[in-house]
Amino acid sequence: MKVLKFGGTSVGSSENINKVIDILENYGKTDAVVCVVSAVGGITDKLLLTGKQAQNKELAYKDTLNLIKDIHFGIINELNLGNGENITKHVDNEFTALEDLLNGIYLINELSPKTSDKLVSFGEKLSSYIIAETMKNRGISAERKNSQDIIITNSNFTRAEVDFKVTNANIQDYFKSASQNITILPGFVSKSKLGEQTTLGRGGSDFTAAIVAAALKVDQLEIWTDVSGMFTTNPKLVKQAYPISKISYQEAMELSHFGAKVLYPPTVQPVLSLGIPIHIKNTMEPEAVGTIISNDVVEEVTPVKGISNISNIALLTLQGSGMVGIPGFSKRLFETLSQEKINIIMITQASSEHSICLGIDDKEAERARVAIDFAFENEIALQKIDPIIVETNLSIIALVGDNMKNHQGISGKMFSTLGKNNINIRAIAQGASEKNISAVIAESDVKKALNTLHEQFFESKTKQLNVFITGVGNVGERLVEQIKQQKKYLKENLKINLRVAGLSNSRKMIFNEEGIDLKNWKTLLDSGETASLKGFFENTKNLNLRNSIFVDVTANADVANLYADYLRQSIGVVACNKIACSSDFKNYKLLKELSLKYNAPYLFETNVGAGLPIIDTLGNLMASGDKVNSIQAVLSGSLNFVFNNFTDETKFYDVVKQAGAEGYTEPDPRIDLSGVDVARKILILARESGVEMNLEDIENASFLSEAGLKSGSVNDFYETLIKDEAHYQSLYASAKANNCQLKYVAQFNDGKASVGLEEIPEGHPFYNLEGSDNIVMFYTQRYPKQPMIIKGAGAGADVTASGLFADIIRIGNN
Repeated sequence: MKVLKFGGTSVGSSENINKVIDILENYGKTDAVVCVVSAVGGITDKLLLTGKQAQNKELAYKDTLNLIKDIHFGIINELNLGNGENITKHVDNEFTALEDLLNGIYLINELSPKTSDKLVSFGEKLSSYIIAETMKNRGISAERKNSQDIIITNSNFTRAEVDFKVTNANIQDYFKSASQNITILPGFVSKSKLGEQTTLGRGGSDFTAAIVAAALKVDQLEIWTDVSGMFTTNPKLVKQAYPISKISYQEAMELSHFGAKVLYPPTVQPVLSLGIPIHIKNTMEPEAVGTIISNDVVEEVTPVKGISNISNIALLTLQGSGMVGIPGFSKRLFETLSQEKINIIMITQASSEHSICLGIDDKEAERARVAIDFAFENEIALQKIDPIIVETNLSIIALVGDNMKNHQGISGKMFSTLGKNNINIRAIAQGASEKNISAVIAESDVKKALNTLHEQFFESKTKQLNVFITGVGNVGERLVEQIKQQKKYLKENLKINLRVAGLSNSRKMIFNEEGIDLKNWKTLLDSGETASLKGFFENTKNLNLRNSIFVDVTANADVANLYADYLRQSIGVVACNKIACSSDFKNYKLLKELSLKYNAPYLFETNVGAGLPIIDTLGNLMASGDKVNSIQAVLSGSLNFVFNNFTDETKFYDVVKQAGAEGYTEPDPRIDLSGVDVARKILILARESGVEMNLEDIENASFLSEAGLKSGSVNDFYETLIKDEAHYQSLYASAKANNCQLKYVAQFNDGKASVGLEEIPEGHPFYNLEGSDNIVMFYTQRYPKQPMIIKGAGAGADVTASGLFADIIRIGNN
């Protein structure tokens, strides 16, 4: 004999009921089958609503009742029962009785637990009747047996306790003589010894099935629902979640208690002592393997079997110095809540005895607060303890696994993983059995926490990065294209799942927490919402995705001013914008401190040498204990391009224009030609080598003419280049006469820095520096005579984009 239970969604429509009948008919070919069914999906809640509406004298209860009628008769009509007059008549009679009951509630303005049980029992009785009659109508050997005739309880209405001795005897006696292949039982409903209608409480249909399975000592209990078993975590919140093939009774109870809705913990009690396995199956996908709950569980590769959560939690904290060393506080606290019938979900107490934390349903928080403050009124008045502290909008997340106790560092890995993503833990509980590690976090962090922990414990070490890019102009566009091109490579070879979750230009911005489709990102961006820097930050923060990285591909001071806000939200920052790192030293230091405090990477390699690993190399030298003596560098790809192409046969104006057209200079070439850009770069290198310095401390010997320095606009500046051609030709002539090359050189030595145009003699490492290349020479304690040299392309959209990309990958690899 087989016992199957089908939940509300499994019988929630005529289409699903047909699937249930197909499954039962197939099983009935080889075995006798007992099928326990829930009410049609959502009906129990609607019945409770009608009762509350009637009790409150709201005539809307009639509308809700009509809706319930429409749902059931709609299902009956869609099942194509042919001559279904008897079915319709029976269901009509049931609804007449239900209407009479509601009218009575409305008239006396009262809904007692006893009446409530009678009210909600209609759901299961209707669904079981419709299914049984449909099967008989189709010639299937099936009968309906009212569970109220065989499951006997006490009179504890809404959560009745089963008399197993009488119930087991009733079940065994009935099925000894039952001749039908398939028996349909309504779940959830029962009767007291006095003949009153009772219910078995939350998860009662599962409980009914377990009671029958235990009484008949079947080989297996099957629970059919709308998901393919118990998942590693909530698949609605974590796309990578997958069904657990085998799990122990204890693990199933822990996961069920912490929000895995496919099973209610008391369900396993009747079958637990008998060792009857429970098989969770999917009505919509009957061929799926599902989950088997039993004592015979093979140890998995990971000691963690699942991650679950309970939402809508309130945390109560009773604290005070008067509690220390005084017995009885815990007893009084728990008794107070017990008297109020408030269930405690989680308990944690520090060894100092100074405080006790309790997790409860937040709907009961205010009632708990009033009751506890009243119970401890005297101690609060004497200031021995504080008034109860109530925190709401919380959730409990839990790691569950029988074998966690045999593996070191599970809790450490859990908490460090949450900490790296700025998920604050309000309370922690771990039993001595170590089957469950629970933590209370903000409700808003649940999705990020579940995804982060699932990635850590269940996925093949693939790290998901969520990138938000501001500034998709020349460099930004190349970065997006590089990410699109390398996405597959990163996932397969570096185990990095890189998603662009946000994009913005000066006009529009778009977001997608599942990742923007990079095949048509330009079209999507054009139809996005109006861009704003604050709006971009708020959207990035509110999406609250794990491993989030903000990428600044602008030269905008307002964007740079938001770095601190991003870092405080544990959102990493990658920037080619030099403004923040070359701003006041206090701000530079603050950003560094925030990066460490909130475990948010702040990388800016492209600030100095586009795609060249200059800052990274310097950082490695410093971290290994080396010390910088001096730095000599050509750090402007644009200026190097200009002076490599400027001769006595060219015009300075034409060369500068060419540099702009090829993307080597900023739209305002004065930023490059004034030397300010190079000054910022040497300042950043000086700071990264451990020196406190500001931009005004750097000597800048400009080569521009006086008119060029004073020009009020870009157009005016270009005019000065034409007028002052003789000035620039004189610079070239002097260098040529001395057999030198003109290079714009940055130097740092003995705590002082300078930038300026220099004549570089033949044989010097800078002499043959071609095109837009940069070069940096680090003289250190370990490299005192022969410097460490880094040389290569120092400007251009592609190399700058690749530098940003490298910083993103560097974060992914950490």
